[in-house]
This record gives sequence, structure tokens and C-alpha cells, in this order.
Amino acid sequence: MTVADPNAEIELAATDRSDVAFLGHPKGLGYLAFAEGWERFSYYGMLTLLVLYMTDYLLKPGHVENVVGFGPFRAAIEGLYGPLSPLALASAISGLYAGLVYLTPLLGGVVADRLAGRTRTITAGALLMATGHFLMAFEFSFLIALLCLLLGVGCFKGNIATQVGELYGPDDLRRADAFQIFLLSVNIAVIVSPLVCGRLGLQVAWHWGFGAAGIGMLIGLVVYLSGHRWLPAEGGRRARAAAEAPAHPPLVKGDGARVAVLILLLPLLMLSALGNQQIFNAYLLWGQANFDLSLFGMHVEVTDLVSVDAIISTAMIFLSLLFWRWWATRWTEPNEITKLTIGVLISALAPFALALAAWQQVATGHKASLLWGVAFHVINDIGFANVFPVGLALYSRASPRALGGLMIGAYYVHLFAANMLDGRLGGFLEQMDGGSFWLMHAGLVAAGGIGLLIVRSFAGRILAPSESEEEAPAAAAAPA
Repeated sequence: MTVADPNAEIELAATDRSDVAFLGHPKGLGYLAFAEGWERFSYYGMLTLLVLYMTDYLLKPGHVENVVGFGPFRAAIEGLYGPLSPLALASAISGLYAGLVYLTPLLGGVVADRLAGRTRTITAGALLMATGHFLMAFEFSFLIALLCLLLGVGCFKGNIATQVGELYGPDDLRRADAFQIFLLSVNIAVIVSPLVCGRLGLQVAWHWGFGAAGIGMLIGLVVYLSGHRWLPAEGGRRARAAAEAPAHPPLVKGDGARVAVLILLLPLLMLSALGNQQIFNAYLLWGQANFDLSLFGMHVEVTDLVSVDAIISTAMIFLSLLFWRWWATRWTEPNEITKLTIGVLISALAPFALALAAWQQVATGHKASLLWGVAFHVINDIGFANVFPVGLALYSRASPRALGGLMIGAYYVHLFAANMLDGRLGGFLEQMDGGSFWLMHAGLVAAGGIGLLIVRSFAGRILAPSESEEEAPAAAAAPA
């Protein structure tokens, strides 16, 4: 029996800064980034196909009867939403799945912290996700597949991001750059996965697309396990950091008001996200039926638009950063809630562009040009570049230190609620004309922006940074 060297972890922490094998960062970051990229490839590849698969195949007579347990599951969904047509049911299931993805990492974190450790939990999550993707190839196992995928994402996503942070000491400033590299792998995956999984699913067979997602997840697991020796050790550094950490900070005067305002913002943020989160749901269904899916004489799959969105989104976040840096050299840079309000009101114009496309389609009798889709993505991504990351920064800064982790978790709840509501709204796609459907979304997003403007007018001072926060250096926010 080998006895662990009690100084091993101390020595590892001391040599972290000399490990610059991956782009000036520890070698472990490379393995984590590539593993996360493949996991996101599998996740977004499957999500891109999900609502189309259900609408065009699984929920049709002759197929839906084969799904084990679907009768009680449908009864539960309709107990929540009321009677649903196949299209509305597909939208509701897709919204439920996309929403629960933001809650299951809480369970995965508990499993890693209390029971299995991060490495085992991440490995189990990868195996569950791969199993889920492969089970999607069979009609009978559809619900089992979704359950495996939800549990797998919960075990994998939050824990692997935590391991990125554990590669660095508390005063190692490379951590911020590390998370940017980590997120870059995610963006690349979102660009590539719809082009691979989406096209395989739509042009070859559904199970080819889901199978490609499963293979991608297995590749991610192999990459992760092959880099095990360069990943953070289980417990050592975390235990030492916990022992050295100061006492839990108490609540102070004014913290209650801040928490109240941050909670008040959540339903407004939910409304602001409706247009963006609909991209993986009703937007794909509407686009498949109403866009002229041709470009320079070539056929374009509707799932390709998800890749287009990922490219534009990456560019817009970068340009937004440059814009606000330029603005700050000439004028006072607005605070977070002002940026949020501006971003949401811009985002409201994106579904309005789709409403214009639908009205033009009716007027001309021809399908809408893909340029309308590009306009939707450009406008939405300009706005959303000033919504999600800015909101995360606001909750990270303004939350009381005693409740910081809890409030960041609460921030993600608005995305759960937005996906759930999008699933319900998607059912109106076959009851409303396209112009009215997208105008409804534009109005709801705009209502969120107006609500933010109202909250800013009476509670902006409550969320304003204190003098100590203004003087302190900005902390890097963890990725979504």
C-alpha cells in the first residue's frame, strides 16, 4: 500500500506557473478545453436536430406509439400546458429539455463534491451522454435517451469548468485567459456541430446525426482521460484552500435590497432571452417551412443557420468589447443595468425582422430570403452580446459576498424559465400567422427591456458599485 506524500499537492501548486505547455497555460487546460469542445459538439449537434426530429418523424403516427412510457409522459406535459398538437408537443419537449440543462449541473456539483469526486463524475457524465446519443437512434428509447443526456450534462458541464479554475492558484492572473480559451473551444463546437450532425441527420438519416454526436462525446471522454495526469488532483488543493479560507462573510446593511432587486430582474431577463433561446426551437421549424433554403444555387439546411449564429455571436461579443473600450475613452461607460437595457431593446428588433420577412412572404407569395435570417442573427447577437455576459457580470459583482454562489445559480434560472416558456410559445406557431407569431416575441422581449428601464430608474442606485468595488480590480467571470 502506497502512502501519499502530504507535500505533493503543495509542490504541485508551487510549480503551476512554470507549466506553460499549452499556449502559456498548464497542459491540463488543453485537455479540458478539447474535451469540453467535443462535449459541446455532441450537445449542440443533438439539440439542433431534436425539435425537427420529433416534428418530422418521431411524433407521427406509426412511430410515437413505439416510445416506451410516452403516454404518461405526454399526459404530464399536457397537464402543465393543456392539450397539444404534435408540433406544439415537440416544441414543449424541446423547451423542457433545454431548460432542465440549466438545473441538472446543480445535482452534478453535489455528486462531485460529496460523493464521487470531479474526475469520476465527469467520466460518468460523458458515458451517460454518449449512451443517450446512441439511444436516440431507436424510437423505443427516446425518453430514456433524454434522461441519460440530462443527467450526463449535469455531471459533466459544471464540474469540468470547475477543474479549469482549479488549475491555477488564487493569485494566478492567467485564470481569466484560461476561461476565454475554454469558451473558444465551445464556440468552435457550436459552429461545427450543426454542419456535421445537422446535415447527417437531415440528408442521410436521423440516427446518423445522433450517432455522430455520440461519437463526438466518446472522443471527448478519451481526450479527458488521456490528460488525467495533468488535471487537478482530487481534494488536495481544494481541501487546503478551504482550510485557509476566511470565515463565511456575513450579510451587511443594504444586502437585502440588492438581493431583492436581483430577484426582481429575473422575470425581465427571462423575457429578454425568449428570442435568442427560440433559435433551437420554433425558429428551426418556421425557417424550414418558410425560408428559401438556397444560396448561390446551393441547397442550405436550416440547421446551418445555427452555425451562422455561432459565428456572428462570437464576432459580436468581440466587437462589443472593442466598442465599449472605445466609448470609455471618450465618454462615461454605462453601468451593467444600462447596458442590459440597451441590449434587450436591440434584441427585440430581431424577431421583428422575422415578422417583416413573414409579411413580405405573404405579400409576394414567395418564400423569405435567407438574408432575413442573417438579419435576425446579426441584430439578435448585437443585442445579446450586451445581455447574457453583462448580466452574469452584474450578478457576480452586485450579489452579497455571503450569497455569491447562490445568486449566480439564481441567475441561470432565468434561462430555464425562458426555455420552458419558449416551449409553450412554440405551440402557437401553427395557430398564428408567421408575422403575428414573431411580433409576439418582439413584444415580449421589448417588454423585458421596458421593465429593465423602469427598474433602472428606481433601483439602479441600489445595484451601483460601492466605492470599494470601483477601486478593486475587476474579477474574471466564470463561463456559462
